[in-house]
Amino acid sequence: MKKYDVVILTSKSYLTIKEGDNYIQNVIDEDNYVLQSLEKQGLKVIRLSWDDTSFDWSSTKFILFRTTWDYSERFSEFSKWLEKVSQQAILLNSEAIIRWNLDKHYLLDLQKNGVHICESYFIEKGASKTLEELSTQYNLQEFVVKPCISAGSRHTYKINSENIAAHEAIFSELISQEAMIMQPFQYNIVEKGEVSYMVMNGKFTHAVLKKAKSGDFRVQDDFGGSVHEYTPTQQEITFAEKVVQACFESPIYARVDAFIDNNNQLALAELELVEPELWFRNYPKAADELAIGIKELTQI
Repeated sequence: MKKYDVVILTSKSYLTIKEGDNYIQNVIDEDNYVLQSLEKQGLKVIRLSWDDTSFDWSSTKFILFRTTWDYSERFSEFSKWLEKVSQQAILLNSEAIIRWNLDKHYLLDLQKNGVHICESYFIEKGASKTLEELSTQYNLQEFVVKPCISAGSRHTYKINSENIAAHEAIFSELISQEAMIMQPFQYNIVEKGEVSYMVMNGKFTHAVLKKAKSGDFRVQDDFGGSVHEYTPTQQEITFAEKVVQACFESPIYARVDAFIDNNNQLALAELELVEPELWFRNYPKAADELAIGIKELTQI
């Protein structure tokens, strides 16, 4: 049986490309930067879909999560797989920090450790209050509500006095099944955008600015958002590294999404530790930094 040092994880739909599909080409290119950097460190590497049943996961030392972007739609299956393979190989990032990061309650842990997050209210599963009652309780005129476990802006809604009644039914259905988070609408995200800071082995490497398309508030490219070159200040770099240091263990890679909040403070939007896009194509040296960190782990 062939042995590997690292398996780079993707999804089945990103293994091959149809001619002219630039989106999948970008995914493959991103993973290839990592693969080539790992091989430059002398490591044996293979790229596989996480649900590949033909592969013996005990034949690799490390499993590196990269473009496993279908996990949220198949979460029960993914969760069982995660538990199983964590007994067979070392996960990067670890199973413990992945599970912690999947639920937005992690924001409260980071806040306790000194990280500034935007004003956030957690509504636990089974709560009986309506959106109207909650907006009055927290004095929210315009706000965003979304699930605590979500990806790709699933069930993310911008609510105000004009549409709150229309969202009561979907909110009632959602809160009966899962916890939700409410946050005041952040106007600077629309006006100035959101910055993603990439951190490898605890050190900042590069950043990009994400902007929503005209008329929208979501910066993800799935919704027409755009990505731009960005040079952060030292204060921003320190903030990003501080967020990663506030975790209960050190992730080997992280993406810190932050913005200027309504109080004109730099605030954490999300900390992405599971399968974030890391824009290696904007700064290939970051893939080398990640590979160096993994090489060091293989020598422990």
